[in-house]
Formats: sequence, structure tokens, C-alpha cells
Amino acid sequence: MLRDMFYTGIGAATLFKERVDLEMKKLQDNGKIKTEDAKSFLESLEKKGKEEDEKVKDLFKKALKDVIGELDLATKEDIVKLKEEILSKV
Repeated sequence: MLRDMFYTGIGAATLFKERVDLEMKKLQDNGKIKTEDAKSFLESLEKKGKEEDEKVKDLFKKALKDVIGELDLATKEDIVKLKEEILSKV
């Protein structure tokens, strides 16, 4: 389910980028926007997209950590501590 959501998001973002590129090209061809302005707009859009991507990743990581905590699953750190305890008693 999460994988499907991820792929849907990637697909939507790709489709959106292609559509924006096409519309910007049309505006350039019609002389309604300068190439420099179009590049600047696309760069700012890309930067904002990357920032949002990082926010989503951070939120996703936090949600996963919360779920793991609620399920009381052993973390990598827990396993390392347990291993150290066992080795110290041997």
C-alpha cells in the first residue's frame, strides 16, 4: 500500500513537471515569457519541490518511528545493547 502511494506520488510529480515544461515552452514560443524568466520559474519550482520532498520524507520517518514505538518492536540500537549484554556475560 505504501509503495503504491509512493509510486502514485512520483507519477503525479513527473506528470506535473512534464505539463509545466510543456506550458512554459508554449509561452516561450508565443513570446509571452522570456526564456530567462521561464528557467528561473522552473528552477524555483524544482527547489520548492525538493524542499517539500524533504519535509515529506521527514514526516514519513517520524510516522514510521511512532508506529515502531507503538508496536514495541526492537530497534537496531536495542539489538546492539542486547548483544553487548550477552557478550559481557560470556
